[in-house]
Amino acid sequence: MKRKKEIFFQKKTCHIEPFLMKFAPRPIGHNHLIIMGYAVIKTGGKQYRVQQGDKIDVEKLALDVGTETKFDVLLIGEGSTLTIGKPTVDGASVTARVIEQHRGEKGVAFKFKRRKGFHKKIGFRRHLTKLEITAITA
Repeated sequence: MKRKKEIFFQKKTCHIEPFLMKFAPRPIGHNHLIIMGYAVIKTGGKQYRVQQGDKIDVEKLALDVGTETKFDVLLIGEGSTLTIGKPTVDGASVTARVIEQHRGEKGVAFKFKRRKGFHKKIGFRRHLTKLEITAITA
């Protein structure tokens, strides 16, 4: 029985190692800002885990294409260190550039009551803003 557990543990560690390498801190850019490994930001009632260079879709922001905006940081992680804000990390910010304003994929809200002959199908598309994370500073 012990032998099976050891083999399982060895396989599990092999799968975790490459996963952790994905989130290793990236090198410092030419602008000499301190670039953190990753950060968690909040916008549109949702939280997003971001790294420099990521492109994310968030709920629509009233910004023009090409403008830059800053977000407060809830959490910063670099390697094995983790900084949690109360509620935000002091002096930390995430800078993002607006790439485009667009609408998401079509979603369907289907209402149905059995044995009554009632069904209603309503479609919707969310308004989204695509952001590119340009810098994470602390």
